[in-house]
Amino acid sequence: MDFKGSDTVVGPAASDLLPDSVAMAVKVVIVGGFGVGKTTLVGSVSEIRPLTTEETMTQAGVGVDDPTGVERKTSTTVAMDFGRISISDQLVLYVFGTPGQERFWFLWNGLFEGALGAVVLVDTRRLEVSFEVIGRLEDRGVPFVVAVNDFPEAPAHPVDELRAALDLPPEVPIVACDARSRESSRDTLMTLMRYLYELAAPPTR
Repeated sequence: MDFKGSDTVVGPAASDLLPDSVAMAVKVVIVGGFGVGKTTLVGSVSEIRPLTTEETMTQAGVGVDDPTGVERKTSTTVAMDFGRISISDQLVLYVFGTPGQERFWFLWNGLFEGALGAVVLVDTRRLEVSFEVIGRLEDRGVPFVVAVNDFPEAPAHPVDELRAALDLPPEVPIVACDARSRESSRDTLMTLMRYLYELAAPPTR
């Protein structure tokens, strides 16, 4: 087949290729309830064009998905989001976002395979949508940090109150995050990486 004179692009874009200096790639997962900002975070932090599986919400979700608090949401992730960010010349993170609706949670098995840890994104207007998400991570034994997404008019709570409301042990980090901001989202991922490093470090005598 002759591609001469064609606009067809064969293979990945040069900007998507991993630098030769990269020695390690780590998989992490962004989880949370419906409409908490997972797709936004993956999109804002990714250095490559993110892969999304956003579809228009249809009548199929009526009576099944709970849109309370996100009534103006018109699309939703039905499989996953994917992005990549370089932490250093030698380390990159592959970032996977999960679907928020419970009817798509069967996809978690594949998305969590090989993942070292997770970020739980929460909305303080709807903390209850995070309870089962956190419970599932705890059941799986997946280390995680909690990131409180900065929504307009969302109530602010002291960290100790949030920890109590989410029933989190004292060692689990809780950080503020603006999922629209690349810098804030990167800082959240760095918090997860530091936490994973602490968990892996040998105990001091």
